[in-house]
Amino acid sequence: MASDLTNILKSELSNTIEQLLSKKATIKSINKFDISEFSESQAVLIGAKLEFQNISSSWTFIIPTSSGVKFEYLMLGGMGDLKENLDDEISDAIKEIISNVCGSMSTSINAQGFDDLGKVKTEVTTVSIVEANELKTFQNSYKFTLDLEGDELFIVISFDDIIKPYISSITGEVPPAQSDTSTATKTSENGKSTAVGIASHTNGNSDISSILNEHSITNLKLLFDIKLKLSVRLGTKVLLLKDILRWDVGEIIELEQMVNEPLDILVNGVKVGEGEAVVVEGKFGLKVRYIGDAKNRLKKLGLV
Repeated sequence: MASDLTNILKSELSNTIEQLLSKKATIKSINKFDISEFSESQAVLIGAKLEFQNISSSWTFIIPTSSGVKFEYLMLGGMGDLKENLDDEISDAIKEIISNVCGSMSTSINAQGFDDLGKVKTEVTTVSIVEANELKTFQNSYKFTLDLEGDELFIVISFDDIIKPYISSITGEVPPAQSDTSTATKTSENGKSTAVGIASHTNGNSDISSILNEHSITNLKLLFDIKLKLSVRLGTKVLLLKDILRWDVGEIIELEQMVNEPLDILVNGVKVGEGEAVVVEGKFGLKVRYIGDAKNRLKKLGLV
């Protein structure tokens, strides 16, 4: 079964908007949108390309005037008056938002290690302000309704056909089945038995019992009470020894990790997921944003 990127898209879209606008953002609904129903006179058009291992997909983010002016207003800290029309400053602000969304999606997808998609690189390719009548050619368009602490705004995303099976929770398109190595036998016309493949798939959220045989589960249970060290990696940087020897109290070391990127979750030094720092009763905590399924975690830890 093809991987579904829906949750990653929803999470990165809401999280990025929340971080950049300093407003809690939630996605209230996602609905198929007929672009002919677009009622505003203008929109900012952001083209983005996602280059996976075997496929290349183009997405178009369509942000109407009402959402665009509010996004820029909040990015500036809510200072001044809301603009009535789109301008280059608003399109630049929206480009920054979408660039961050795409970058965060890339990081999250790559952390998941999807077998059918592999790694991905994303980039914003075009930015423009267009009139509503120029939007009629966009198909496969979906309206994402956002709630920003009481303010209801929306953006539209138009997907190309090739990505539809990988956002099946949005598009409803049935992903193609993928054959595994399971075999069965059939009797041919000459009476001989031959091995044939059986097409099947496993749910990415399968529990341990569904991904291991009974013997493996019994052996694994013997290890369940072993303590493993959990740590969180804030960032990394490659340095020369001479630079490290120059350090003194008060030295500031700039890491390569961006402030809006998720933190790596490590178990015994092995990355198993990503999360974000939170405060829990005065202590640092970690909110898991992405985590591989049980089978992938066991593989990474060398247990299967």
